[in-house]
Amino acid sequence: MAGPLSGTARQPAGTPAGGSSARRPVRPALSAALRTGGLLALVARRMLLLAVLLAAVFTAVELLPGDAATATAERGESAADLAQRRHLLGLDRPVVTRFTDWMTGLPTGDLGTSAHGESVAGLVSRPFPNTLLLGGLALLVTLVVSLALGCWAALRPGGKADRAISTTATGVLALPEFVVAVALVLVFALWADWLPAVTLTGADGSPASWRMLVLPVLALAIPQIGWNLRIVRAALADEAKAPHVETAVLDGLPRHRILTHHLLPGALPTIATGLATSTGMLLGGAVVVETIFNYPGIGSVLAGAVTDRDSPVIAGVVALTGAVITGVLLLADLVRAWASGGRI
Repeated sequence: MAGPLSGTARQPAGTPAGGSSARRPVRPALSAALRTGGLLALVARRMLLLAVLLAAVFTAVELLPGDAATATAERGESAADLAQRRHLLGLDRPVVTRFTDWMTGLPTGDLGTSAHGESVAGLVSRPFPNTLLLGGLALLVTLVVSLALGCWAALRPGGKADRAISTTATGVLALPEFVVAVALVLVFALWADWLPAVTLTGADGSPASWRMLVLPVLALAIPQIGWNLRIVRAALADEAKAPHVETAVLDGLPRHRILTHHLLPGALPTIATGLATSTGMLLGGAVVVETIFNYPGIGSVLAGAVTDRDSPVIAGVVALTGAVITGVLLLADLVRAWASGGRI
């Protein structure tokens, strides 16, 4: 596939060397969007979406067979004991009432009480930073690798490197996280004995060594690299058809300058949206990866809460992860608004 960067164009007469006669227009500031209340409306929509998601979580747990009182009951408890436990947990109240009471505590950071009588905020606050560290590192690796390989392929469209990168990205994209995790353990932990297969924790509850982060981060990042690499490559290919890029090629600008000053700025909104989407996938895949590597994250807490039908804990985990994802999506929306002239 040929494109503006696939060949060298002759510089037209009368055009100054090292400069382009048609540059991408400067984007207006986001102040226009802020004045019209677009940002506030966007935040409100994101918050409403998160509230609907939390309501769906409460409803889904309610539809599961059994309840928290039955799931956490000890052997030999009578029906009266179970009834008393349900009353203590508030399970004898309608699910709408319980959800409303739980939502009213969110602004103060009160995530409710678990089925075992523990504070949900305290229960999830210890492992959640570890999950954020794992997901953040995986997102950083995804960004760096997908940008580097995507730009490399875009500099020589249709070449051997472009075809190899695109084919590899398609294959990697189809791999689930647990398959990648098992393969990494097999190769780097069991065969080569380079990296540990399980995660040991220190006194503060975090991984004892940075080496224990390598395999979990790669297991999360590799599938998302495939996804984002295709997005980066497609975004750069679309942007290469823009008139200002074709003019820059005719002006004889170096390829790297065309890439950094003309292609990447226009492709940035699409790339940012792809990365924002990957945030949810990374945090969702972390549950599986943490289980495989015995990583001290939120995955084990969530798995135990599902087993116990513990609605407040499940909703608390969803609220925290949803807040992180909402923040990243909002950042991507702001980048897209900047690129489109301040329209959110």
